[in-house]
Amino acid sequence: MEDITLYKDKGNSTTAIPNRFIDEYMTAANGEFVKIYLYLLRCMNSPDCSFSISRTADKFNHTEKDIQRALRYWEKMRLLRLEYDEGKSISGIYLLESSGSPEEEEKDDAVPLKKAEGSLPPGGPARQEAAPEKPVYTADDMKAFREKEEVQEMLFVAERYLGRPLTPTDTQSLLYWYDGLGFSSDLAVYLLEYCIAGGHRSLHYMEKVALNWKDSGITTVAQAKRASNAYSKVHRAVMKSLGIQGRSLIPAETAYIDKWSKEFGFGQDMITEACSRTILAIHQPNFEYADRILANWKRQDIKTLAAATKADKDFQAARGAGKAGKASPAKAAAANRFNSFPQRTYNIDKLEAELLNSAR
Repeated sequence: MEDITLYKDKGNSTTAIPNRFIDEYMTAANGEFVKIYLYLLRCMNSPDCSFSISRTADKFNHTEKDIQRALRYWEKMRLLRLEYDEGKSISGIYLLESSGSPEEEEKDDAVPLKKAEGSLPPGGPARQEAAPEKPVYTADDMKAFREKEEVQEMLFVAERYLGRPLTPTDTQSLLYWYDGLGFSSDLAVYLLEYCIAGGHRSLHYMEKVALNWKDSGITTVAQAKRASNAYSKVHRAVMKSLGIQGRSLIPAETAYIDKWSKEFGFGQDMITEACSRTILAIHQPNFEYADRILANWKRQDIKTLAAATKADKDFQAARGAGKAGKASPAKAAAANRFNSFPQRTYNIDKLEAELLNSAR
């Protein structure tokens, strides 16, 4: 397989690992996938370093498919982008980096890994409808807003929750929730509290949650609490079923749960059953595997545990019948194998006489 040469404008002898990768992606990823991503970062910081699937496989004692699987995983996480040649071989890799701290707007900046030879990670619940366009508030607009006591309180509490002074971008976002989305200051403050309690301090993430609440018709703190409790209940159930402990779900994982409950329309019992079957099948938490189970149930219009159990029994019965049908001709042949030979008759006295004569 051809080399893929990695280039970067500035090379140095150290490898910088983004905090965002450690905080949001590393803990949930397969350990071997993490190794490959770190190796890519290492290669990026080595001048004229060449990268190939085959050599990387040899280096880590993996198969080439293992390396390709790791690269596709990180592409799905939107931490890199793969390019392919006409033969469908990987010809280029682009690392996608965050433009700043989690509190800043998260923009993907592509750093090319140029060829020599040859599900934006979801930041929160997905919104279902178009939200009001986010305006850019002028200095006069912000001054007018700050004259309102409830806005002053909202901004003050936001600084306390975030533990730092608000940036102009932060203020624009908060005013958008209040003015553009029509949130009361109490609802905006609860949104901050809810997200930070869940380990998400990024205003970019919070804005996605705000858009989801807007699309869901949530206008009061009481409605938000009810929705949040139901949402968190499913999250906790999924984590328990998959055996996830000691960490929060990353955005990509919460997006799967949102897909199962909203797009697929499954209840908690069906979702946790799929997660339990995942652990029984592959003995490790894997949202993609659970997603395939639920997608299959969706295609078959299976909506209850009873229906899933019946489908399992029907499948096993059909498979058993198929095996029996295939085996019966062979068994019949085996049973008749002796009789299929031509039958012979022997004169025992004559044979005995011949043997006695030959012995003399």
